Amino acid sequence: MTDLTSMKIAEARDALRKGNVTSAELTEACLTAIEGAGALNAFVHNTPEIAREQAAAADARIKAGDAPAMCGIPLGIKDLFCTKGVPSQAASNILGGFKPEYESTVTTQLFDAGAVMLGKLNMDEFAMGSSNETSCYGNAVNPWRRGNDDAALTPGGSSGGSASAVSADLCLAATGTDTGGSIRQPAAFTGITGIKPTYGRCSRWGIVAFASSLDQAGPMTKDVRDAAIMLEAMCGHDPKDSTSADLAVPNFEAMLTGDIKGKTIGIPKEYHMDGMPEEIEALWAEGRKMLQDAGANIVDISLPHTKYALPAYYVIAPAEASSNLARYDGVRYGHRATLSAGDGITEMYEKTRAEGFGHEVQRRVMVGTYVLSAGFYDAYYNRARKVRTLIKKDFEDVFAAGVDAILTPATPSAAFGLGEMEDADPVKMYLNDVFTVTVNLAGLPGIAIPAGVDKQGLPLGLQLIGRPWEEGDLLNTAYALEQAAGFVAKPGKWW
Repeated sequence: MTDLTSMKIAEARDALRKGNVTSAELTEACLTAIEGAGALNAFVHNTPEIAREQAAAADARIKAGDAPAMCGIPLGIKDLFCTKGVPSQAASNILGGFKPEYESTVTTQLFDAGAVMLGKLNMDEFAMGSSNETSCYGNAVNPWRRGNDDAALTPGGSSGGSASAVSADLCLAATGTDTGGSIRQPAAFTGITGIKPTYGRCSRWGIVAFASSLDQAGPMTKDVRDAAIMLEAMCGHDPKDSTSADLAVPNFEAMLTGDIKGKTIGIPKEYHMDGMPEEIEALWAEGRKMLQDAGANIVDISLPHTKYALPAYYVIAPAEASSNLARYDGVRYGHRATLSAGDGITEMYEKTRAEGFGHEVQRRVMVGTYVLSAGFYDAYYNRARKVRTLIKKDFEDVFAAGVDAILTPATPSAAFGLGEMEDADPVKMYLNDVFTVTVNLAGLPGIAIPAGVDKQGLPLGLQLIGRPWEEGDLLNTAYALEQAAGFVAKPGKWW
């Protein structure tokens, strides 16, 4: 049998049903792999006792013949998801020592389906970042390397720990969240698959909020079939989340036929950016050809307001973050600064927040507070909301014209070195989200799948954007593209 940790969800599910392997064995193999992968800094809170207990329960359930697809599958959980009795810090010092008394809806659904939690995964602080360099736990590291160069690369962000852990076979899959590309960009950087479902498809309850109108949870897996299986377990209506959609969740895996004959795929001209690397351009052209060969009709489309997406996103997201992060004040939970004699409540707030929040979070909170302030609300925040409506309408017009999905690059480059953008203008880092933020602003489903490697041997991804609520159709198109691309590369084990 293959190395247990390199199994995919579908493969492990079938092996568990046949009795070829137990969840306990799978879990132990993953726990051993995690122990030996400290150099990646992907797992930041290990939960071996919980994992073993859940694996034993899963094995009993499988034996009894009452087991959903995710039963017995060992997962990593992004540190943004509240997990009962387990540190849930959102990679921030301000939440140091916080152990929730409740479980997020998404993790509840996964555990109800029999999934096993190996531990919590590294991420950018409060999900703010594109390189996993803003974490209070230190940088997560990409398991891939450039040729023979041993420089540490970013796994992307904010779900960098999730991407690194799945790519390095430390777990069979992981949860991620995506506010402006935080599932899709790290997936592309590490050669795995990541899907952000339609806004409202997965409950946000119990997930530490960054920007409430943009945040959405999704799975990060080794291939499209696994994404379909795990997404189904994560979705569903939740009365505790007012933005959760009361829609039936289809059997996404059953929709993976690979047949996309007659489907119309749009190629947006606005995504041809100045200075885009030739390799990304070539991969995009290759993806277009693969879909055409699979029987799809390829059409050129226009999404005219794309150029305003990044500025609009970097007004709306910080504004919502400023509002959401106001609750971290050192009063009820988490870090509280040591006060000097004579300090009052104002000084306590100021010192606590200055010590607890990292520089990137401070930057975004200040930007957000500024754009929401009395004199600038209309000039910035309201204008950005209007632009968001126009971006959403661009997509609606294209879908109304008969387009089934849109093909774009996932990222403007392959993974870059940790520290390479540290002293640069923060806008340079924000440009990593250029192909992904439109999807969040419009609330659409988007998936990144690995489709090739660059000349240094690093993975490159393509993105497919689908119609709202049609994740099944989107996954099937991604499945056809995955079959055609035939990406099987894995990082060489150096850690």
